Amino acid sequence: MKVGGKRVMVCSCEATMPLDVKALAKALGTEPPDQVYFQLCRSQADAFRKAAAAGEDLLVCCGQEAPLFAELARLAEAPEPTCVDIRDRAGWSAEAARATPKIAALIKDAAEESEPTPSVTLTSEGSVLILGQGQEVLDAAKRLGADRAVTCVLLPGHEAELIPPMVRSLGLFRGKPLGASGHLGAFKVGVADLAGASPSARGALSFEIAVGSRDLAADIVLDLTNQPALLGPRDGWLRVDPRDKLALERALAEIGGLVGEFEKPRWIKVDSALCAHSRNGQVACTRCLDICPSGALSPLGDAASVDAHVCGGHGSCAAVCPTGAIRFDVPAGNGLFKRLGVLLETHRAAGGGSPVLLIHDEVGGEALAALSRFGDGLPADVMPVQVAAVAAQGADTLLAALAKGAGEVLLLADPARRDDLDGARAAISLANRVAEGLGWQARARLEVESDPSAIAALLPSKAPKAVDPAAEFLVLGGKRQTLGLALTHLHRHAPAPVDVLALETGDPFGTILVDEAKCTLCMACISACPAKALSGHPDKPSLGILEANCVQCGLCRVTCPEKAVTLVPRLAFGPEAKVRTVLKEEEPYQCIRCGKPFASKSVIERMTERMSGHAMFKGTGKLDLIKMCEDCRVVAQYELEEGARPMAGAAAPVTRTTEDYLKERDGKG
Repeated sequence: MKVGGKRVMVCSCEATMPLDVKALAKALGTEPPDQVYFQLCRSQADAFRKAAAAGEDLLVCCGQEAPLFAELARLAEAPEPTCVDIRDRAGWSAEAARATPKIAALIKDAAEESEPTPSVTLTSEGSVLILGQGQEVLDAAKRLGADRAVTCVLLPGHEAELIPPMVRSLGLFRGKPLGASGHLGAFKVGVADLAGASPSARGALSFEIAVGSRDLAADIVLDLTNQPALLGPRDGWLRVDPRDKLALERALAEIGGLVGEFEKPRWIKVDSALCAHSRNGQVACTRCLDICPSGALSPLGDAASVDAHVCGGHGSCAAVCPTGAIRFDVPAGNGLFKRLGVLLETHRAAGGGSPVLLIHDEVGGEALAALSRFGDGLPADVMPVQVAAVAAQGADTLLAALAKGAGEVLLLADPARRDDLDGARAAISLANRVAEGLGWQARARLEVESDPSAIAALLPSKAPKAVDPAAEFLVLGGKRQTLGLALTHLHRHAPAPVDVLALETGDPFGTILVDEAKCTLCMACISACPAKALSGHPDKPSLGILEANCVQCGLCRVTCPEKAVTLVPRLAFGPEAKVRTVLKEEEPYQCIRCGKPFASKSVIERMTERMSGHAMFKGTGKLDLIKMCEDCRVVAQYELEEGARPMAGAAAPVTRTTEDYLKERDGKG
C-alpha cells in the first residue's frame, strides 16, 4: 500500500487493534497492503529491514517503536522512516471499530511532506552563575564545580551564617542582582555593591569592600533567590525554590546537560511591513509586546523585532497579532493549515462523522496516550492534532478549521502554560461570537488539563453538525487572507446570515468614523495605515476605507492631528466591505493667483485660521501666501520682498568690496 509515494507498513500491534485494511485502502485511494503485520517491531522486524535495505521510502504505522525503526534504518544505511501513531489515537479505543476514517486521515497526514523549520544555534560552555542567600548556594556550587566554572553571588544578610569553603574552587561574591539579559550561552546579570569574599575569613564568611556595580557573565544561571524573576522564562535560566529539594535536584541534573551546541526552532517570523506597532513615533498596537512572557519581542523602529535566541516558542504573540505580521513558524509556512485540510478532507471522504478537532501539545499527547492505555481512548470522530504551542492558535486557525468541516475545535492546553493562553482565549471568544452571530452554537473551546481521566470527561461524544459543504480553499496567503476566505464561506452557508456583526473593542475587524468638521483631509492617516485599508483619490481630496482590510490597530487614530478618527469594531460580510467607501471628500482648493487646485479646502482654511496671528504672516498680503500653490507662492514672496526695497529713482546703495576695505586700512582710499 502506497500513500504519497511512501510504502505504508501496517501493524496490528499483536492484534490489539481491529483494522479493516480494505476500507482503509479505499479511503486512501490505494490498493490494500500485501500484509498486515502482527509484531513488526519484534518477530517480523526482518520485513522492515528488507524494505529499508531496498531503499523504499517507508511510513510505519507505529509511534511507540519509532526510535527502534529509526535505528534499524540507520544500520541498513537507509533513510529514516516516517512513523505515525494510529494505535493510541485511534486503534485502542472503545469506538475503534468506527475509527477507519480517522486512521486514514492520520496516515494521509503523516505521508505529506512538510517544509523544513528554520533553526537557531545556541552554544554553551557550561559556566554557571548561582544566585541565592543560603547554604544551598554553596552546596550546589560544590556539586557543579568539579568540571565547570561556577560563580556564586550571595544576597546580603545571611552570609555570616555560612562557613567558608575549605578549598576555593569557585568565584564567591556578595551583592544585589538588579537586572539581567541574554540567553543560554550568553547571560549577563547586573549586580550592585559587588564584593569579593575575603580569603582570610575564619569561622564565618566575610567580604571585602564593595567595588560598585558590575555585570557578571555566564552560560547558565541557577536562581535560588526565591524572589521575583529578573528575566522571563528562557532556556538556560533555571529558577528554583531552594526549599523544593526535588526541583533543585532536577535543575542540577538539567544543568549537567547544558553544555555544547543546541539547535532550537526559529519559532517566530516577523514581517515588519505588516506590523502595526507605530508610525512616525506614534505608538498604537502593543499586543505582542504586552503578551510575550520571555521578553523576546521589542520595538525596532516602527515594528516589533524578535530575538530568536531568547524566544521560547510560547506562541501567544502570533495569536493576538491583528495583521499577521507575527507568524508562529512551526511548522514552517502554512504547514498547519495544510495538515488541517488533509485531516478533515480525508476523514470526510472516508465517511467519518462530524469531527472534533482536538489541538494539543506534547504534554496533551502523553495524556491522550495514557487515556488509550488505561481508559476508553478517544472517540472515533475526535481527531487529535499535536502542535508545538497551543497558545499560538489564533482566530484564523479556528475559523479556517470550522470552514473546512470541523464540527468543533477543542484546544487542550498544558496547565503549566496556563499564563500563556490569553491570546488563545481571545481567539476562541471571537470565533464563538462569529459562529453564534451567524446562527450556529459556539464551536470552539479551551480546556486546561493534563489528567487523562479529566480529559475523558471533556471529550464530546458527538460534535455539532459541520458546515455543509466544507470549504476547499487552499491557504496560500497570510492571516488576513485566510480569515477572509473562512469568513466568506461560513457566512455563505450560515443558518442565519447577517450583513454586519457587532464586535468588541480589540477585535481585529471594523471600520472608522471620521468627524468631518475636524478632518482636514491632511492624509496623515493614509500613510500610517499598515493594512492599506485607507486610501486617497488621484483627482481630488478624498479619504476612503476598504473595510475588509481594517485591523482596528488604531494607528490612524493616534496619528490624526485633529483627533477626528473613531474606531468602530464590527464584521461586515456584504460586498460593500470589499470596495472603497468614501469617509470624507471635498473639492480641491484653487490657488487664488492662478486657479490651480493644489490642496484640500479644509487644510487651507485651517492653516489660514491658525496662522492669522503668527508674526511671520503679519503685513499686507502675507497671509495670502498660504492660499497659493507652490509656484505662485514663490513669485508672490519675491514681489513682496521687492516692494520693501527703495522706490525707483532713489540712489542705489554703493557696493563695497574687499578691495575697498583693504584700501581704507592702508590709507589709500
